[in-house]
Amino acid sequence: MSVQKYSPAEVGLDHLYEISSIVTKTTEWKPALNEIASLVRRIFIFDNLAVYLADPARHDLDVMYARAMGRGRSAEADIAWGEVIANQIMDNPRTILEEPVNNPEIDRLERPYILGIPLQVADRTLGAIVFIRFGSPPFEAEAIRLAEFISGQIALLVERQNLRLAYENLEQQNMEARLQEDFISTITHELRTPLGFIKGYSTTLLRSDTKWDPETQQEFLRIIDQEADRLQELIENLLDSARLQSSNLKMEFQAVRLDTLVKSVADRVRMHNADIQVEIEADKQSSMIRGDPKRLGQVFENLLNNAVKYAPGSKVSVRIEQQDNENVLIHVQDYGPGIPQRFLPHIFDRFFRNPELEPYVHGSGLGLFICKKIIQAHHGQIYATSVVGEGTTFHISLPFEP
Repeated sequence: MSVQKYSPAEVGLDHLYEISSIVTKTTEWKPALNEIASLVRRIFIFDNLAVYLADPARHDLDVMYARAMGRGRSAEADIAWGEVIANQIMDNPRTILEEPVNNPEIDRLERPYILGIPLQVADRTLGAIVFIRFGSPPFEAEAIRLAEFISGQIALLVERQNLRLAYENLEQQNMEARLQEDFISTITHELRTPLGFIKGYSTTLLRSDTKWDPETQQEFLRIIDQEADRLQELIENLLDSARLQSSNLKMEFQAVRLDTLVKSVADRVRMHNADIQVEIEADKQSSMIRGDPKRLGQVFENLLNNAVKYAPGSKVSVRIEQQDNENVLIHVQDYGPGIPQRFLPHIFDRFFRNPELEPYVHGSGLGLFICKKIIQAHHGQIYATSVVGEGTTFHISLPFEP
């Protein structure tokens, strides 16, 4: 395809408007730059185009975008992309035109015409754009002015991208701050409750002005023991959450029979919650996986305890089945009140608790977060489905170990 060369006047407002329209309407920078590069290539000749952005953290330049559209596709990187000129522009922001000695005996790939222009918004230099032509023709004044207009548009695109990322980062920080505040409030309440029981009943037992019969003493001690267990569980969840968040929780992988593991966990949960009914259905041929039995047991214990808290009195069904030759599926289903759809995407978030149930159900908002991280550490997946009024099902997929 022949490429013609136009002055800005010949390009016309329509072409310039099209470039501006791409910048204002496109939210992703790469598709926008692809469109701009293709459009500009129809307006004036260039072989390669590179966009460099400043990295303030490293005091260096990163290649945001690079595209070879002509004779420079096989050229060496240091020749083809104008990195030297880009660095010069960052040191002293200005348009730089570098022209080679006109010697036909030298291969044109070694005689690049390089045009570098700063990407500037107000008085800030965000980076540089570099156009490269191998051989003739040289960049003329009209083409340079057009390239400067294009660099201004790309600078606006970069600035919009930076503002969007800064906004998203600020939103994330605000959300984390709110979660941290909620967590501190929740964890303070969760710590005070068992500590209050332990302190109150132990102080009562130690009173010298009252005598307690053996049954009452046993009842008080049983409450102290339960609240101490609850306090220990809370502290362990906090520690596990911190280790999982930093990827420092060690896993000891071995062959694990899922049906045996789930039965053992169900028996353990039943010791503290005698009313829970757990039905386990498993194909013994497909229930073998490789994993950490302690951590997987922690997952199933969290899910069963969740059913006790949020679906009291409900039967819990656990089904283990082989999906294919690569995965085993585990479904943990209760028949309780269910979870509203608007909360389902957040139940595995750290510190998240159903705000409608917070006053009535104790919890730190860490249990399901820990479950997700443990399953991910086993190269598996976990998600939940729920119908309000009918119950909730947690679905786990783990790699199959023949």
